[in-house]
Amino acid sequence: MKLYYAKGTISIASAIALYEAGKEFTPRPVDFAAGEQTKPAYHAINPKGRVPVLDLDGTLLTETGAILEYIAATAPDAGLMPTDPLEAAHVRAVMYYLASTMHPNHAHKMRGARWANEASSHADMAAKVPETMTACARYVEDHCLRGPLVNGAALTVADPYLFMLCHWLEGDGVDTAPFPKIRAFLAAMEERASVKSVRAAGML
Repeated sequence: MKLYYAKGTISIASAIALYEAGKEFTPRPVDFAAGEQTKPAYHAINPKGRVPVLDLDGTLLTETGAILEYIAATAPDAGLMPTDPLEAAHVRAVMYYLASTMHPNHAHKMRGARWANEASSHADMAAKVPETMTACARYVEDHCLRGPLVNGAALTVADPYLFMLCHWLEGDGVDTAPFPKIRAFLAAMEERASVKSVRAAGML
């Protein structure tokens, strides 16, 4: 099993989940600074030119949510997805919110070319990021964290996903002081062996 990742990106959520699941994998860094993700060799792996990609002996999985769901489903003893349907729905709702709203809001800071051509438009989008990410933080604080973690006290695959998005908040110009639950969540995640492992490996 190989995980294609770029340092500090959302792909690290999959690495954290793999460590939590006790799965052995080979990290395969993708050099974004050198534009490796734009080259034909990498497009043969993921034509979207993005990370993560989980290579299962030639079967290639893309999209963070799908990879996290796969990890949870293939490591049931790790308890990374609740068995209760309502609790599982909450975990998925948080992940879908991160994918559809919070991550795109963050991406407007440096990926404006995805949405507009004019440099002035890119600057306007980047200037909006502290506002939109603060709104996301408020939603996470009030509606996503049901305790120390997304589903209360038990870690699920939504937590590594949320960790990465919240890890970016201060860099996005968000004052996290009004969000004590998020600050406690980040501190708790930093203490987990999985997060320590990705840091030790230079992935984060």
